[in-house]
Amino acid sequence: MTARCLMVQGTASGVGKSLLTAAFCRVFARAGLRVAPFKAQNMALNAAVTADGREIGRAQAVQAEAAGVEPTADMNPILLKPEADDRSQVVVLGRALGAMRFREYRARRAEWAAVIADSLARLRAAHDLVLIEGAGSPAEINLAADDLSNMAVARLAGAPVVLVGDIDRGGVFAAFVGTLALLPPEDRARVGGLIVNRFRGDRTILEPGLAEVAARTGVPVLGVVPWLGRGLVAAEDSLDLEAWTPASEARLDVAVVRLPHLANFDDVEPLAAEPGVRVRLVTRPAELVGADLVVLPGSKSTIADLSWLGARGLDRAVRLAAGLGTPVLGLCGGYQMLGREVRDPDGVESSVPAAPGLGLLPVVTTFARVKATARVRVRVSADTGFFGAAAGAEVAGYEIHMGRSAAADARPPFVILERNGRAVDEPDGALSGDGLVAGTYVHGLLGDSRLRRAVLTWLARRRGVAVDPRWGGGRSAAARYDLLADLVAAAVDVKALARLVGL
Repeated sequence: MTARCLMVQGTASGVGKSLLTAAFCRVFARAGLRVAPFKAQNMALNAAVTADGREIGRAQAVQAEAAGVEPTADMNPILLKPEADDRSQVVVLGRALGAMRFREYRARRAEWAAVIADSLARLRAAHDLVLIEGAGSPAEINLAADDLSNMAVARLAGAPVVLVGDIDRGGVFAAFVGTLALLPPEDRARVGGLIVNRFRGDRTILEPGLAEVAARTGVPVLGVVPWLGRGLVAAEDSLDLEAWTPASEARLDVAVVRLPHLANFDDVEPLAAEPGVRVRLVTRPAELVGADLVVLPGSKSTIADLSWLGARGLDRAVRLAAGLGTPVLGLCGGYQMLGREVRDPDGVESSVPAAPGLGLLPVVTTFARVKATARVRVRVSADTGFFGAAAGAEVAGYEIHMGRSAAADARPPFVILERNGRAVDEPDGALSGDGLVAGTYVHGLLGDSRLRRAVLTWLARRRGVAVDPRWGGGRSAAARYDLLADLVAAAVDVKALARLVGL
């Protein structure tokens, strides 16, 4: 039997499609259905790694986890990772093909459409329901002929569509009416329901507008989802960490450099979710002052972002902070930046053949055309510094990087014990002599509650503030997905969704 499909589209980017798709994955999986998420073409710098070492959008991995299934490359057959305004790395079925400009990518549309169709067919053959997430808005009429994400996929799947609008940003009724007005009749007929997202306040105030938009469009409003707060699932392609913890309530302060090509920012989201831990995104040298930890996160364009650091004086500011004893953590691209030099002789990421790093770690990185993507299990080998507080702990994570780093005369903070299910014994990263500067290629480390608690405890004791006993606690992933499903199911007519699908 071929699985039925339901598609979640939005009036714009960032209206909450990913979150609601994850919620519906959980809702229908708890009803006993075999559910799979699907996003034909995703543009994001947040990625995840499947069990067989393939790279997909982070949102689809989260949705698969919510559905209780292992993520696969078929769930996001095409991932575009922007490297510049006019160029993206193209990842197809979990493997990087290389960088392409839009015209080159568009010229191969038929090829991509075939890949998408095959992936969707495989998912439908193995599941009862496929929940499809759109991208951006289906009303981008300038892109309609090249569509690989929205109504073209709905037509391929024969899927009814629910349209999501974000009332928190304002103009939600105009967004619904305008989106539907711009769709051709055959696509507009697919839209079977509207969902208002991120509402704060008394729903009765909305009722006249809900009734009128339904009357004007002929499409019923199936739900009004309240503002759900942060932290139920990882963010997909924007970072909204500031003000999670106001400065007045912060025991610890973490400064994350907001690189122009910042990637896999969900590495630091677990810190932002901890009580009393303030995570700030910084772009100016003065903003590093007073931080208990400075983080250089991942980057899709390491050399370009190194140049940006230099132009803003942040390179000197990070070196000064480290010289004054502020702990510094480099993650993936940030680890590469902390080294002595970054080399790109083959132009993998940049036209610049080599660039000096910050010189805080004795590391030289050389970019290679083959991308490393793997799930890993590591052991903390550091015995000093903030990672040393968790010495001996074993943690799961993943690698996604193009470069290879040679770390001479440096101790690794981690030892890789397992890569894609295969036992190995390899060092990872580099650690300064005092342990205050550390770099690693492993993503997801701070998602481990034991490691996170150890790091925060070390930082707190170093600063002389009380350790919060709640650090490293919080809900499990399963509990967060259940709560998300409960909240959304209480706000949306799930029976109406099921009828749309034909369940």
